Amino acid sequence: MLFQWGMSRQKKRMDVKQEGPDHSGEASDVPQEPLSAELAVNIDIIRQKTGESNDVVIRRFVLGQEWQTKAAIIFVDGLVDEKNVYEFVLTPLLQASFPLALEEKERFQWIEKNLAAVGGVKHVIDWEHLFLELFSGETIILLDGVPSAVSASTKGGQYRAVEEPQTQIAVRGPREGFTESLRTNTAMIRRRIRNPNLWLETMQIGTVTQTDVAIMYIKGIVNEGIVKEVRERLRRIDIDSVLESGYIEQLIEDQTFTTFPTTYHTERPDIVAANLLEGRVAVFVEGTPFVLLAPAVFIQFFQAVEDYYARFDIATALRFLRVLIFFISLVAPAIYIASTTFHQEMIPTQLVIAIAAQREEVPFPGFVEALVMEVTFEILREAGVRLPRAVGQAVSIVGALVIGQAVVEAGLVSSAMVIVVSITAITSFATPSFAIAISARLILFGLMFLAAMFGFYGIMMGILAMMIHLCSLRSFGVPYMSPLAPFIPTNMGDTLFRVPTWMFRERPRLINQKNIVRQSGDQKPEPPAPSRQEKGDES
Repeated sequence: MLFQWGMSRQKKRMDVKQEGPDHSGEASDVPQEPLSAELAVNIDIIRQKTGESNDVVIRRFVLGQEWQTKAAIIFVDGLVDEKNVYEFVLTPLLQASFPLALEEKERFQWIEKNLAAVGGVKHVIDWEHLFLELFSGETIILLDGVPSAVSASTKGGQYRAVEEPQTQIAVRGPREGFTESLRTNTAMIRRRIRNPNLWLETMQIGTVTQTDVAIMYIKGIVNEGIVKEVRERLRRIDIDSVLESGYIEQLIEDQTFTTFPTTYHTERPDIVAANLLEGRVAVFVEGTPFVLLAPAVFIQFFQAVEDYYARFDIATALRFLRVLIFFISLVAPAIYIASTTFHQEMIPTQLVIAIAAQREEVPFPGFVEALVMEVTFEILREAGVRLPRAVGQAVSIVGALVIGQAVVEAGLVSSAMVIVVSITAITSFATPSFAIAISARLILFGLMFLAAMFGFYGIMMGILAMMIHLCSLRSFGVPYMSPLAPFIPTNMGDTLFRVPTWMFRERPRLINQKNIVRQSGDQKPEPPAPSRQEKGDES
């Protein structure tokens, strides 16, 4: 029953897609026929389909002194490790001595089993798989007289080195982050979870790009319904290109018309490993350091990685602070507009006199003030992100100071409004997740409009509508507000507050339904019992 809503929601689209034509390979001009038995014909087809691209290297040679068989290896320069190609593929082929009694087909089988001194040797019989292997960084071995090929695993090339994550910096914790290499990213998880139940499934998505997409989960811990749902949503994707995990995120999320993210993305391996151990599914995409985690819940976006590396009381205080920060970034300008426009009696007398004195020369109402300042700050923030790092920081800081001082001196905006907008901006930066912070920035403008129209009543209506919307959201069938709504007391130890580590006895129940026991027994730390000698000394 948990996934009935999510499955029924997609049923019509599945039926439509199954009735429609098959578009696999539609954007590609790769022939589906088997390979030719003539080496020259195969090489001509490769050159023709790749447009004589000079990065597609074709190395012809003669195989064996007794055989004198024409052969060739083909690889893409920059996608392979050339040292492995020449040392473990080409050199063994040139120096080998073959049995004379082998027939044509048996020769290829002998090469496949004995000569390719690399891992991941595959037998290729059609053009579609040949080009897929070739542009994935493999080396193709062709023989004259044999209508098939061998693909040897020689992936390599230049990748960005493992560095500290730029978007999720932690005070305490590992300093390594994901890179653009799919295999490097999955290996980081393997180092942390050394268990054969950590399963990995890989598929190609994108009729033109053929991007490698992998899902990873822990068999026995994950909910099989979630794995099935993730797998089916990925297989339903029919798009020409996937260049980043954001493409996948927008095509598999439950709800499109919402500002709140229903999948979690991260570039930290320790976060992915921790979520896998809770029963979630990770989606890796070749070419991006950001990994998707599903299902996601609302409170997850306020949890930082160092919460689990620090003491529980410190982590709890910081979580309450983050929730307060999110609330301030959401309603601060709206509260100022409502207070100064409709509810002056709620402001202390001295403060309302000071605000009235500042606004005496301001020609615009509070809503226009806040709107102009918020839009100006968003422009400065976007400029700071797009410009080069050194220039961008200077523009954002100097621009904010100069513009803020100028508009106050010109009498266009009051000093109190500049303070409110500045606090709102700082709190939006302090939110751990950028995805949830930008959601608050968008909702902020709606609450400002409601505050200008109806005062505090408008703010309350907006917040109530937002809460109803949050409770209606699902992430792969899991309620977005769980374990708060529906309320699950056993899972409340890792929400707004964090209990000590020895009290984490169960995994989230709505995410995991089988293996919910995380640790058994009472592991509460206790001081050592006094020894007999100490008891005698005391007596």
